Amino acid sequence: MGQTHERVDIGAIIRGARATARITQMRLGATCGYSASAISRIEANKLRPEPSALLRMCEVLGIPPERMGGSAVPDEASVATVTVVGPSDEEDAVRRRKLLTGAIATTATAIVGTGTASAATPPGDPAAGLEDALFRLPDAEPAGLPMLTARTAAARKAFRAAHYTDLGRALPSLLATAAATRDVATGQARQQASAVLARAYVLTAELASKQHSDAAWVAADRALSAARDSGSPIPVGEASRVLAITMRRSGRCSAAVHFLTREAAELDAAEQRTAAVRTTLLLTAAYSAATGGDRSTALALLDEAEEDVERLPDVAGLFTVEATRAQVDVYRIGALNVLGTPDEGLKVAAGLNIGYMVSPERRARAWTDVARMHHALGDGAKTFAALRHVEQEAPQEVRRPALRALTSDLLYAPSRVQGLREFAVRTGALAA
Repeated sequence: MGQTHERVDIGAIIRGARATARITQMRLGATCGYSASAISRIEANKLRPEPSALLRMCEVLGIPPERMGGSAVPDEASVATVTVVGPSDEEDAVRRRKLLTGAIATTATAIVGTGTASAATPPGDPAAGLEDALFRLPDAEPAGLPMLTARTAAARKAFRAAHYTDLGRALPSLLATAAATRDVATGQARQQASAVLARAYVLTAELASKQHSDAAWVAADRALSAARDSGSPIPVGEASRVLAITMRRSGRCSAAVHFLTREAAELDAAEQRTAAVRTTLLLTAAYSAATGGDRSTALALLDEAEEDVERLPDVAGLFTVEATRAQVDVYRIGALNVLGTPDEGLKVAAGLNIGYMVSPERRARAWTDVARMHHALGDGAKTFAALRHVEQEAPQEVRRPALRALTSDLLYAPSRVQGLREFAVRTGALAA
């Protein structure tokens, strides 16, 4: 039996803290993968936030997590105080059980940092085992650099194909083997092994960020440490980018922009590959500035990145993102969304040929930003069409927490969209 707690008005607590902090609903939503309208529904107690998102809101707004239920570890009495408007009591009960399971796991992780909390993560979470692996790497023997490089390339391929379950299974062993190889190597071999290890941690941070897992912080920090040991500017740039993403997601947008622009300034703009990495840092900095509400900085950084890609020949082989005009356009649409001016992205989206983008993961990201744009403009049919494109490109991408939140928000909008309910069930946004 759980403890009995006084019922709390979660929506009112969030609304009051947000108003005190002078943070808009759009800015708050951007930190945890929700739209502004979803935050509005949460504040009205009409939408239940996922436990990881709820804890992130607490962090951003400075709310002690125990205020959300009278205890540091929510029980059924406390987490069920927010009512979701749903099709049936049975579905609501299923959602409540899922929320309870996830809330206990997430809160336990936040308290102890390590341990077995991830064992309670809902089935199907590709990042479920990452946190335990990061703090207790499996036993592994060193490997030859060619074999280690090939395994890292295979993991990168899984990421770019958006095969996140396969990636999540491969990463613990890859991290352990790369660390063991680095630890026994010396001289140039150690630097090369450090570069491979850095990229394995970059992939870990990317996957954890997509799943809103706090493991992203640890992975990104270790990625940058290993990258600096490699002595190569390209892994340093790649690791800096994922660390800045974790900073932005925790609400430290200005710090992320400062960090990224400083790192970008240290990269050689005359050398093709370092210049391409520099461009990806500028794009991430632009989105971070937009998330922080700094429109002028965001647009200036986007314009600078656009100038860079016009000077660059086509650059293949960047690790998780690309430095192309299409990427600039996708980031511009995303930045305009979080700045609250999605209508300005319509013209950009009209000229964007997503089919030419290099990987399913990048194409799914582009369709995601297009979906958010149409959702902010109140066009449910076009939002759903874009979400269907995400599913077609990368079925596991559409099951990410942020996409499920968008689907749920669309599901409870006043207008009905044919096929949306089935899509919500299929993608995990609605209990079957």
